[in-house]
Amino acid sequence: MGSEGNASRVDVADLVEQARAGRPRAVARLISLVEDESPALRDVSAALAPHTGRAHVVGLTGSPGVGKSTTTAALVGALRRRDHRVGVLAVDPTSPFSGGALLGDRIRMSDHATDDGVFIRSMASRGHLGGLSWATPQALRVLDAAGCDVILLETVGVGQSEVEVSGLADTTLVLLAPGMGDGIQAAKAGILEIGDVFVVNKADRDGAQSTRRELRSVLGMAEREADAWSPPIVMTSASRGEGLGDLVEQIDAHREHLAGERLAERRRARFRREIRAIALETVRRRVGDLSGHAALDALAQEVLDGATDPFRAADRVLDEL
Repeated sequence: MGSEGNASRVDVADLVEQARAGRPRAVARLISLVEDESPALRDVSAALAPHTGRAHVVGLTGSPGVGKSTTTAALVGALRRRDHRVGVLAVDPTSPFSGGALLGDRIRMSDHATDDGVFIRSMASRGHLGGLSWATPQALRVLDAAGCDVILLETVGVGQSEVEVSGLADTTLVLLAPGMGDGIQAAKAGILEIGDVFVVNKADRDGAQSTRRELRSVLGMAEREADAWSPPIVMTSASRGEGLGDLVEQIDAHREHLAGERLAERRRARFRREIRAIALETVRRRVGDLSGHAALDALAQEVLDGATDPFRAADRVLDEL
């Protein structure tokens, strides 16, 4: 069950207060409780709830090789220059040996490692196909409660399945790069529907302007309501630190566009999905606990005998949960 073992050993209230005071060890321990499915998880969630809702969550998605990690690191620097407290959740592929994050963004973002205004955490995707760990929503709450103004959520880069990030982010950045056919691929994947800001990274390379034109052409075909947000295209070269100021300005502009009911509705939709996911996971686990149970065996025998059918049997199982 993880290193915390017994929920009674965890002083959740104290950990949350320390995290709110900006103490990195408390923030790290709370996220570990979330990742490890600690028995204290429900207490953690309840304790965090009154202290969340202020941070702006920015998701970064795109095909492998577009420079998401470099852009994330560069964005941290740009946001810190504006005196924002920044949290980074980098959801990495899972190690098949340890189950932990494989790439280690603490190393990739070492320039910010000593900055008290930055908290960086790699989380393992643990085989989740959308590229995001199931624990990500709770980890976002930890960073929110810890006083982060902006939280950057970087996904693993598994390609077209990354549309899931938009369900957790207030603003979604879709990164593309020249020479990768990303414009066409984005259209095929439906990823254009989730992008709030499109970033053509590695803009110093040949083909960057062509990628921009192709993207602009595809975006121009989308139907939008009169007051809808029109996603901008920002040209960056993150490795050189170029275009980051423009990118932050567009993130700010989108945040202003969302202010009020638009943001509230986006977050309500997020919480509807999360509540549904928790409920389904709870049912799945309880049904799984019935494997080999005498009552389930009896129902299986009734189906075998023709005394009932699988649907009615399943209804009886659900009635007993």
